Amino acid sequence: MTSYTMHPQEAFIKEATSKIADKDLRQRVTFLLEGNDNKRKLALDEFSNLELAKQRAAYVKWKITENLDKYLVDFEAAIVRKGGKVVWAFDAANALAELDQIILRSKAKNIVKSKSALCNEIGLNEHLRSKGKSIVETDLGDYVMDALGEKPFHSVMPAIHKNLSEVNKLLNQKIKSSLDADEQELVSDIRSELRNKFFEADIGITGANFLVADTGFVAITENEGNARLSFAFARTHVVLASIDKLIPTLNDLDLFFTLLATHASGQQLTSYNTITGPRNKEDVDSPSEFIVILLDNGRSNLLATQDQRQALSCIKCGACSSVCPVFKNFGGFPTFQTYGSGPIGQVVGALQQGLEEYKYLSNASTICGKCTGVCPVKIDLHNHLLRNRHEAVQQGFEKTGEKLAWFTWKKFMLNRKNLNRAASIKSFTFRQLYRTDWGEKREFPKIAEKSFNQLWREKMGSV
Repeated sequence: MTSYTMHPQEAFIKEATSKIADKDLRQRVTFLLEGNDNKRKLALDEFSNLELAKQRAAYVKWKITENLDKYLVDFEAAIVRKGGKVVWAFDAANALAELDQIILRSKAKNIVKSKSALCNEIGLNEHLRSKGKSIVETDLGDYVMDALGEKPFHSVMPAIHKNLSEVNKLLNQKIKSSLDADEQELVSDIRSELRNKFFEADIGITGANFLVADTGFVAITENEGNARLSFAFARTHVVLASIDKLIPTLNDLDLFFTLLATHASGQQLTSYNTITGPRNKEDVDSPSEFIVILLDNGRSNLLATQDQRQALSCIKCGACSSVCPVFKNFGGFPTFQTYGSGPIGQVVGALQQGLEEYKYLSNASTICGKCTGVCPVKIDLHNHLLRNRHEAVQQGFEKTGEKLAWFTWKKFMLNRKNLNRAASIKSFTFRQLYRTDWGEKREFPKIAEKSFNQLWREKMGSV
């Protein structure tokens, strides 16, 4: 695996170069993502007015973002009224420290968790294992990637790039499944392995797809049933959620559940749960303790940027990644942004963690606009990437060599004699200026022997 101790951009280039060279990986991922795209298109055809639905969703999320402080207070009050608890965490270290205290207080030994991008963002698994705690992934794809010691490839389909043979070898070593098992047999074997983990869990950790401000409900969607089982038998249910997960009312779930399912996996609707709080006297099961950890982790920085705060509307459907031509070439793992993969991660990750060190994320894009077109909440993703680039230049974060290259290019292009020089001279000049940024594996554009000006003069005579 790539070392995470090197500079993020160096690590990005190293691993991206490796993945792009893997032709089988690219073909497999492209095939699967295109299949997912086709399913999405069929599901979206079921909307009587898709554009209106997206406009409504965008407006609801805009209203939340513009009044986030009010809705956060409303959500906390609703949770407390139902006997739950809200813990505020400023950053990843703060969230992990709070979780450590919960584990210590409850004397928990066994912990299970369902799919959560936020847990990946704060490095939850690595942290707990460094403390000697047992934590088990219960989502099928995350279970496989965790066993391999790798990061998820895609926010919705974490192991989409792995073939059956790779998974068989891994699970044969881990749970003694057959090397010849098909997909259904593997799922059955993993289910059997996880069943006891659910029963033995002291703490169940989940993420949240949506937090309902007026009722204090936590809404979770799933396809495998593991999210509900993650906290069904545990004494304590901990929800790790970011402050941008809020929606105003329970009525809004109808719209957002549908948009999420269609854009994420091409389904009209997935299974979903709404958690209302800890166990009541009338309940026969469910956790007796219910805690929501609300995490900022740089989102306030994004909220403070008037032009870019729209990115906080994201509902984590992963559609922007699925259509992104850059993502299809090397996936989510080389970008190392904490927020998530694909175009939305490139926008938010750079602003969340700091443009100076992570400005390269916004450059890893063709700015084709496919991400903007597919977004269910109408985030202007490709223009946000351009704004990140502009802001990095405005703040003086570009390299000295880059400044010099563009200064030279400008001087060259403003001089007609330079433009009319022989193609070999122009090719040499541009190769010297941009050979590093262009990349060793890419063929440099061929420069025409004669400029348009020269051809025009030959055809029309001197003017």
